[in-house]
Amino acid sequence: MTAEAKAKLLIVEDDEGLQRQLRWAYDDYEVLIASDRNAAIDILRAEEPPVVTLDLGLPPDPNGVSEGFATLEKILALKPETKVIVASGHGARESALRAISSGAYDFYHKPVDIDQLGLIVRRAFQLHGIEHENRRLESRVGEDRTVLGTMLTAAPEMMKVARTIERVANTNVSVMLLGASGTGKELLARGLHKASRRSAGGFVAINCAAIPENLLEAELFGYERGAFTGAVKTTEGKIEQAHGGTLFLDEVGDIPLPLQVKLLRFLQERTIERIGGRKPIAVDTRIVCATHQDLPEMIKAGSFREDLWYRLAEIVVRIPSLAERAGDAVLLAKHFLHRFAREMNPQVKGFTPAALAAVDAWQWPGNVRELENRMKRAVIMADGKHVTAEDLDLETDEEQGLPLNLKAAREAADRRAIRQALARSENNISSAAKLLGISRPTLYDLLKQYGLQP
Repeated sequence: MTAEAKAKLLIVEDDEGLQRQLRWAYDDYEVLIASDRNAAIDILRAEEPPVVTLDLGLPPDPNGVSEGFATLEKILALKPETKVIVASGHGARESALRAISSGAYDFYHKPVDIDQLGLIVRRAFQLHGIEHENRRLESRVGEDRTVLGTMLTAAPEMMKVARTIERVANTNVSVMLLGASGTGKELLARGLHKASRRSAGGFVAINCAAIPENLLEAELFGYERGAFTGAVKTTEGKIEQAHGGTLFLDEVGDIPLPLQVKLLRFLQERTIERIGGRKPIAVDTRIVCATHQDLPEMIKAGSFREDLWYRLAEIVVRIPSLAERAGDAVLLAKHFLHRFAREMNPQVKGFTPAALAAVDAWQWPGNVRELENRMKRAVIMADGKHVTAEDLDLETDEEQGLPLNLKAAREAADRRAIRQALARSENNISSAAKLLGISRPTLYDLLKQYGLQP
């Protein structure tokens, strides 16, 4: 085994004789030595050793345990996945209980028996390797469940949306995405752009509801120098900026009627004129729109042009709410937990069973955006390793939405329990059956009966 291939083992020990003994004994590892807390933390940051043996009696408290426990706390705060083996002769029973409860992998009482400690070290490396591989596979599962490379889902409803978008991606038809706020319309628009032949061009997004009416025309069509007060230079609009690519018009229902006429002219002629300009400019831009409003009702009310609707909605894609996407709330909650824990609170590792049940039962009126915000807050506020329902601030009513008919209620309860079990077990049939307290064949029969797919 080459030196470069050796696993790194950090030994935190102030006894120089024991340092030499341990370095000699662990020739199979790249042994790193630290005599105090600061040196240990510096090596941890630079080398990231998977396993650490830690003597609790470190300077400036070599006869006590305070400095050793401070070092343990700092190591696990910086690198929670590190396997720390605490070795000490100070108050063995009390120190052992405190060390394990503080997150240490194992405890060994001095004087050190090299062979026994070596066995503990090898097991620690094995466990670290298994956990690392699990994290890698878990991240791959997340990748495998993305649609169009942008959105995480396991729901057949969203898979159908993805298939529709993939079919129309390489055409030039205008696409209208309809769905409630927070369902991921812009993510899907970006996915459509990436899957199209225009992916080398720009993806330009504009929220039509966020720009004042008197400025929206300039933002879309641009303006010539001197066209109005403050127009000190000629400026391209969003439509021109998206030449060769895709223009995403979010909340297109908020475009005022006079500007709708100008947008319709562009869609018909594929040319624009900047404000203050006299020269038509040809633009090759694909239009993708989104709105949470009911545009057909707006057409009836006279606030949206029917001819513009037909130009923008050559293909209409309706995006289901998060409550309609079976299992996705749990899947996304796990994704957000891992992401935010890495960024803000590494001690958080998962959910309590009650928290997962609350996530699965909640109706998510704010859709994915609400789930993301609740998860961010929960990870920040969590005191322990697991996010609780209280951290998520979720209150569920188990009977909400159940039909009155007994047969229908039983079927609804079965469907919900199966979806919840599949989501929690990440579609592992054996694990889901165990959670439900039934056999695998019975679960397969129920999946077939209710038309569910893992």
